[in-house]
Amino acid sequence: MNFRQRRHEEPEINLIPFIDVLLVVLIFLMLSTTYSKFTELQLKLPVADADAQRDYPKELIVSVSAEGAYSINKQLLAGRSTESLSIALTENAKAGKDTVIIISADASARHQAVVTVMEAARRAGLNQITFATQSSGTAGK
Repeated sequence: MNFRQRRHEEPEINLIPFIDVLLVVLIFLMLSTTYSKFTELQLKLPVADADAQRDYPKELIVSVSAEGAYSINKQLLAGRSTESLSIALTENAKAGKDTVIIISADASARHQAVVTVMEAARRAGLNQITFATQSSGTAGK
């Protein structure tokens, strides 16, 4: 009888074919993926569709013209600085801190003019701000 112990060879896992298959799959996915490219943003503001406009009894309408002139409740302001606008907002805010500022800016008004109104409202302590828009049905009229 032959009672010799046999040598048991450890099983070996060859990872090279597995890596090759993964690289082929990776290359295939890279070549077949399409990427969306947005070259420019086209914006047309301000237009919005609203079901019904809300009623603000404590509202203060700040209008901004295309040239950057400001008016509060249809009264034209002489200055265009943030300080003068802040003082005028404080004087016209009859409800105090509960006053809602409605910014009605011309569509071609500069962005900085609207930001100036927002900054003046912040300095006056008025933090309820909304924007007036027109519905898309009346935008071309």
